[in-house]
Amino acid sequence: MTAADATDPALDSVAWNLSPLLDGAQDGDAPAAVNRMLDEALERSEAFAAEHAGKVAQLDASGLAAAMRELEGVHELAGRAGSYAMLRFSTNTADPERGALLQKVQEKGTAIETTLLFFELEWAAVDDARADELLTSDQLDFCRHHLRTARRYRPHLLSEPEERIHAEKTLTGRSAWDRLFAEQTSAIAVSLDDEPEPVSLEVALSRLMSPQRDVRQHAAERVTAALEPGLRTRAYIFNTLLADKTVDDRLRRFPHWLASRNLSNEASDESVQALIDAVRNRYELPRRWYRLKARLLNLDRLADYDRMAAVTEDDETFSWNQARDLVLDSYDSFSPDLGATAKRFFDEDYIDAPVRPGKRGGAFCASAVPSVHPYVMLNYTARRRDVLTLAHELGHGVHFSLARKQGLFHQGTPLTTAETASVFGETIVFGRLLEHASSPESRLSLLAESLEGAIATVFRQVAMNRFEHLVHTERREHGEVAAERFGELWYESQHELLGDSVEITEGYRRWWSYVPHFISTPGYVYAYAYGQLLALAVYARYEQEGDAFVPAYLEMLATGGSKSPEDLGRIVGVDLADPGFWNTGLDIVERQLADAEAAAQEARGVS
Repeated sequence: MTAADATDPALDSVAWNLSPLLDGAQDGDAPAAVNRMLDEALERSEAFAAEHAGKVAQLDASGLAAAMRELEGVHELAGRAGSYAMLRFSTNTADPERGALLQKVQEKGTAIETTLLFFELEWAAVDDARADELLTSDQLDFCRHHLRTARRYRPHLLSEPEERIHAEKTLTGRSAWDRLFAEQTSAIAVSLDDEPEPVSLEVALSRLMSPQRDVRQHAAERVTAALEPGLRTRAYIFNTLLADKTVDDRLRRFPHWLASRNLSNEASDESVQALIDAVRNRYELPRRWYRLKARLLNLDRLADYDRMAAVTEDDETFSWNQARDLVLDSYDSFSPDLGATAKRFFDEDYIDAPVRPGKRGGAFCASAVPSVHPYVMLNYTARRRDVLTLAHELGHGVHFSLARKQGLFHQGTPLTTAETASVFGETIVFGRLLEHASSPESRLSLLAESLEGAIATVFRQVAMNRFEHLVHTERREHGEVAAERFGELWYESQHELLGDSVEITEGYRRWWSYVPHFISTPGYVYAYAYGQLLALAVYARYEQEGDAFVPAYLEMLATGGSKSPEDLGRIVGVDLADPGFWNTGLDIVERQLADAEAAAQEARGVS
């Protein structure tokens, strides 16, 4: 089996069962079940508003706890319906019926949101001393951190009528543009000479890992060609959302484009800037690797399409069953509890894995709601990289699963700590692959993949953060950004990262235009670097402590988002407040680079 054809019969049946989200309703009954849930949620929200509007400041601890329990119930209903619509849409974005159901859910969800807006605003307006007194009550354990965090938005909230208008207009504003971008990019089809029919962007990009340079170059050229037809439309979508965020930040009095993201991540501006500066100051690490990689590939210099190329002929593929068994055994060896939690995803149909026409690209794990098991989506093409992606997304999955007991308000964590379990899980599986490497060439190949994963997650994401900074600044200072100017700013941020170690081709200037994070979650990307370096530090603690570390790690995962990122770090012995923390993580990446350099010397005599 090859990654390109992925004709694995076991893979064909790996589709998720979404009926638990709708209390067992099947696809034919789903629209009616979704409507019932949303109608009940709206009815309960209206009753809640009638009881509490204008009276939040008068609540005692018992009353506040009862109100939060009712809000939890309302959000649970809306969350089930919304998760069903989003997950079903993600597996076929070209299906009008699925798109229509998603739109209906968003519209009714907005009605619920606007009905309940008063509560957040009134809670934020409660006197600080009174709020602090209320939050000491044990009755509020299930929502204390959530309530405390919500008050941090106090300087940035609008009046209730303004917040209502903002929420209502989102349907025909940001969320509509976001959906259009998703549909545009999911529809991109790439024509390759050796394929009888155009393939998805995901499959075409996987060709960049080929050991054959002509295959990589051909795939890159065809991806560039496939990006051209909708380029100006995607640029217009991006421009519209840049302008929308500019207005939003001005009205909410955020001092800069990244401030709102930092607030939601529970990270100070100073700590985020320290992360970004630390990574940019170590850009020589990826450059050093790319120069070595050029020598391994017998090239004078890499081109952009060479960066993910296999450095050996060890192009190992894994059937779906092989990938499942490897990942589960690795998780189980670390902790039987963790292994059993991961196994449920396979046994109970909480994974959708095959590549299909119209399916959203990439991979993700959706927490859904605490009363329902999380779901994982992949586009599995049988590469070794896909095995690590499976391990990564299952890391998210076990994190969400173990934190379900925290309830709706505390199951999830800020983006800055959300990647800890996923990177940790990926690292465990990588270690297993490395143990079974059968030759120096295989070891070199694995170490190269690991290092390139770290480069992509830390350095490339910070370079993409730099691109976002440049485009948000450009839009605010000079107005609408032309498609060509997006390409220039993309080149500028990528050239700063790569220096003279990689040739950036002209066509690569268009490749910013399929990245969904820029559209749906501005400022998101630096959290990958934050999470990767944090996870590496956590894994280093595991290497130091061995099995004694496992209970603390499971406790951290089970704590979910009920504590601040700093407090979560303390559970496993990591100090996020330490100014030198980021360089500690970067030192670990440098050690990985040294291992790869040693492996290159052993396998090929290349230094």
